[in-house]
Amino acid sequence: MNLLLLHDADFVAADRVCLRGRRLQHLIRVHQACVGDSLRAGRMNGLMGQARLLSLNAEQAELQVTLDKAPPAKLPLTLLLAMPRPKMFRRILQHCATLGVTEIILLNSYRVEKSFWQTPFLQPEQIEQNLLLGLEQARDTVLPQVQIEKRFKPFVEDRLPALLKGKLGLLAHPGEYPDCPRAIDQPCCLAIGPEGGWIPYEVDMLCAAGFEPVQLGERILRVETAVTALIGRLF
Repeated sequence: MNLLLLHDADFVAADRVCLRGRRLQHLIRVHQACVGDSLRAGRMNGLMGQARLLSLNAEQAELQVTLDKAPPAKLPLTLLLAMPRPKMFRRILQHCATLGVTEIILLNSYRVEKSFWQTPFLQPEQIEQNLLLGLEQARDTVLPQVQIEKRFKPFVEDRLPALLKGKLGLLAHPGEYPDCPRAIDQPCCLAIGPEGGWIPYEVDMLCAAGFEPVQLGERILRVETAVTALIGRLF
């Protein structure tokens, strides 16, 4: 935890917070914090700064906070992601939050197993928890937005063209396509398929909506590897 993330419910006064649960245990066991210590802190969807530990016991910690610094800027990136395997999904959420992705849209695909949509990791509280872990790692306070779209064709035909307006649409897919660009300076919507890639029908529909196919070379990457590699290359 590189940033102590504070929620509105933690505040007992304008500059005082009380912490319990996971964050309290992290202060005790990992930070081995002592009264008087100063820690990096930030308010969810708000400013960052410092928190000074006023009191600490097994039940709660009280801290005085001074928040006066803006969080790091988000990447101008919407990630259109075919629903990954559940265990991989948790890590991808954390990576996306750490890297500063603005928006994640989870999309169905022919090669996405139906059971993936039944995972408890898709529950809102589970999604938020994994995003929070990514924010804590990166020292950020602003959660990415997450949308779930289980119907491929209606989403691509009805919603995707408007979402792509003013953005560079890139479709990551192995094949004889141009290399993925580097260090772009414009908003982007990046589409990454499931294990095994998009099927030809899906590629055709995404291209018709305004995406340009690109590739990363001959090696076939796992989804979580492709996500971080492509984001790092683009931004």
